[in-house]
Amino acid sequence: MKTTEQKVEQLLAEAEISRLIYDYAYHLDMNHASELAELFVEDCVVLYAPNFGAEGRAAYAKTLEGVGSYFVATSHHVSNIVIDFDGADAAKVRTIVYAWHRYSRERPDSHVWGQYHDEVVRVDGRWRFKRRELRTTGAKDFHVKETLAIGRRG
Repeated sequence: MKTTEQKVEQLLAEAEISRLIYDYAYHLDMNHASELAELFVEDCVVLYAPNFGAEGRAAYAKTLEGVGSYFVATSHHVSNIVIDFDGADAAKVRTIVYAWHRYSRERPDSHVWGQYHDEVVRVDGRWRFKRRELRTTGAKDFHVKETLAIGRRG
């Protein structure tokens, strides 16, 4: 059985991890590329689709170049955050996401519904993404045609 101190520590960690998730959505929507990349560890893995992602923070930062000119605006909404700890400094996280994108090109706005599946770690007292994977339930007019499906049971 956990002590009161251990329970409080876990609640604080859950709040910090939730803030990491919210900061990701905020910095993505504000086109803060460097702040967004800083939310990841050096040896991170990011998968947005089968052929779209990056290995390593430097490679991920490179994928963010041009995002500001590709989109006029985006709005990422995250909820239903579930955190399962793998010890004091690591956790697996599942988050529901809805994302809206307005393109700078002449094309309709897109909508994406899905989940983020993350592995997060605490490094130097701060939680960071080690692995981030976007799995989709559905998409409408999204520029990424082949996505990672959630894999719902039949």
